[in-house]
Amino acid sequence: MNGRWMTTRNRHLAAKIEQLIADKIPAGPWITLLLLIATGCVTQSIAPGKILPDGRLQYPPTKTVTQVDTLHGVQVADPYRWLENADAPDTRVWVKAQNKLTFAYLDTIPERPAIRARLKKLWNYERFGVPVKAGGRYFYTRNDGLQNQSVLYVTESLDSAGRVLLDPNTLSKDGTVALSRWRVSDDGKRLAYSTSAAGSDWQEWRVRNVDTGRDLGDHLRWVKFSNAAWRGDGSGFYYSRYDAPKSGAKLSGVNLNQKLYFHRLGTSQNADELVYHRPEHPKWGYGATVTEDDRYLVITIWQGTDRRNRVYYRDLQQEDAEVVELLNEFDADYSFLGNVGGVFYFRTDLGAPRGRVIAIDTAKPSETREIIPQAAETLRWVRHLNGQLVAGYLKDAHSQVKVFDMQGRRLREIALPGMGSAGGFGGRADDTETFYSFRSFTEPGAVYRLDLKSGRSTVFRQPKVDFNPADFVTRQVFYHSKDGTRVPMFITHKRGLELDSTNPCLLYGYGGFNISLTPSFSVQNLVWMEMGGVYAMPNLRGGGEYGEAWHKAGTKLEKQNVFDDFIAAAEWLKANLYTSSDRLAIAGGSNGGVLVGACMTQRPELFGATLPAVGVMDMLRFHKFTIGWAWTSDYGSPDNAEEFKALHAYSPYHNLKDGVAYPATMVTTADHDDRVVPGHSFKFAARLQAAQGGDAPSLIRIETRAGHGAGKPTRKRIEEAADRLAFLVKALGLSPVIPAGD
Repeated sequence: MNGRWMTTRNRHLAAKIEQLIADKIPAGPWITLLLLIATGCVTQSIAPGKILPDGRLQYPPTKTVTQVDTLHGVQVADPYRWLENADAPDTRVWVKAQNKLTFAYLDTIPERPAIRARLKKLWNYERFGVPVKAGGRYFYTRNDGLQNQSVLYVTESLDSAGRVLLDPNTLSKDGTVALSRWRVSDDGKRLAYSTSAAGSDWQEWRVRNVDTGRDLGDHLRWVKFSNAAWRGDGSGFYYSRYDAPKSGAKLSGVNLNQKLYFHRLGTSQNADELVYHRPEHPKWGYGATVTEDDRYLVITIWQGTDRRNRVYYRDLQQEDAEVVELLNEFDADYSFLGNVGGVFYFRTDLGAPRGRVIAIDTAKPSETREIIPQAAETLRWVRHLNGQLVAGYLKDAHSQVKVFDMQGRRLREIALPGMGSAGGFGGRADDTETFYSFRSFTEPGAVYRLDLKSGRSTVFRQPKVDFNPADFVTRQVFYHSKDGTRVPMFITHKRGLELDSTNPCLLYGYGGFNISLTPSFSVQNLVWMEMGGVYAMPNLRGGGEYGEAWHKAGTKLEKQNVFDDFIAAAEWLKANLYTSSDRLAIAGGSNGGVLVGACMTQRPELFGATLPAVGVMDMLRFHKFTIGWAWTSDYGSPDNAEEFKALHAYSPYHNLKDGVAYPATMVTTADHDDRVVPGHSFKFAARLQAAQGGDAPSLIRIETRAGHGAGKPTRKRIEEAADRLAFLVKALGLSPVIPAGD
């Protein structure tokens, strides 16, 4: 027998059985079964959950283990540690049992089919990505509506419909292989593209001939968190990857020691040139940019999710040139914008928490020249186009776009269609046109062409969705958090809504990692509002809406501010008669899942339903899986005594208390999530079911062949959205009128 399969207890059992066999006692089928159980070849089944006659739920029993860790003198129980192993037979049986109960419950909701049909009808609209221009050609993505994955097109003229260059829907039968990233060579003749399977962060890169539409022989593996930076002559590109995992290693293992390589077309990955690596700094990651004049390789060095980075460069016109350490302190965020000869331009928050633009002459690296000073608005991005600087700002969490000359003189502001989010604006320094998208809560993403000489925008593609935007209104309000901080919040709903406290309300938040929540279009939210729901989205501390100071105010020892901001938003909605506790639901994903988990454990009576998605629920072990160590820049580290105390105080998994009546909850995760591993959600759901002191359902919905969210097929998005909305309908006691679907 292979002892690696067995616990100590089972080893003793197996030894006794073997002795029985050695003593020639008849080995009946029961001995064979005991042997298989002892060695782990057979997993004992879990009793199925069921819906009782009175509507209450009987959950599948989840075993507990005696696991207690002593951290900084504090004993911390972890009875569901075994669920961290997503591939273990016991865990798979548990997942199957939980899903069976969850979908049985969802099947009892009569509105679910109509919600699904309405979602499908509204989702079935043509949508486009922002075009990229290279070598006189335009490249863009398009989805005809219900395609599982968007298709990449190429055209020589904007008046042409173009031809299919890459259709990821042909790469798998179930639509779970997605086009992750793509980059076209400067001459427009080669496409480097990456795909990911089942939502994984791991990517495989290939190269396609644009003229023939056929792949070359290049194939790169074990790539994560990397783009492709082409050399100007198209000979190859720079990318970053990790070493291949050792045989038997789990893909949930910690990601360390990324390396920067150059891949020359037509060669094997084994022959790739190692360009830069610092083995003494295993947590360093590397990004690469080749300047448009093909003179410099710019290397950006990052540490996890911390925006502070270093910038190095190498002169590509000098053979065997050394890497020059230009900005050698992790003291600020430096985003490389482009160069004019040896002068490099950066967007930075050095000495400017809301952002500014500086220039550094590589011949005089100690001297910094300010080009665009910090403004009242937050500078989020800058593009070098038409010999000018196009700058994207946030004013109270919605977009402004301004144009400056290279000396920082303001030339104009780009007129946007309203209060929403603008993105795109790609291109080269000599381009006289660019493209951008604009969206809002009630406006799907239209794509515009911008003439950079005149400043005039024209519609390139306008999606048509089967609803009337004029039937809905959006307003922005400001409320005060627990400590008096003024926080903005967007509220969208049907026109003519009566403020009488009876409206169902979905409150969505994130609050972390310097990420800004700006107005965006969602079919799921649209159907929610069609059914009479209010959608509210506050801009919590921890995000980037007001710059680095706003971000830092919601990190590490200050993380409780994020939860206080969210709870204050809920209280404001109640006080202003938008809703009441029994009609108020909260939702968030990833870091937003932490938010929902923390708030429902701190204020369970405040909410009628909660939807934590792919959340980081165990704040004491998140750093032990995949890229989790990188989040310590926001969360702090459990290995630090002071930060441990703060983490332990709000960790959702550890703060569930037996006998508390928690709101109706449906946790969602995916079995292939290798960013926030599903063990977080598994453990939280198991503990919630054991702790629940009320009659509200505590369910977990586990998507198969899916990951953290990126690349999820359209059909799965529709199914999950229908299940979320149906769950809220039942949990909040609604009787909605649902418009007709297909």
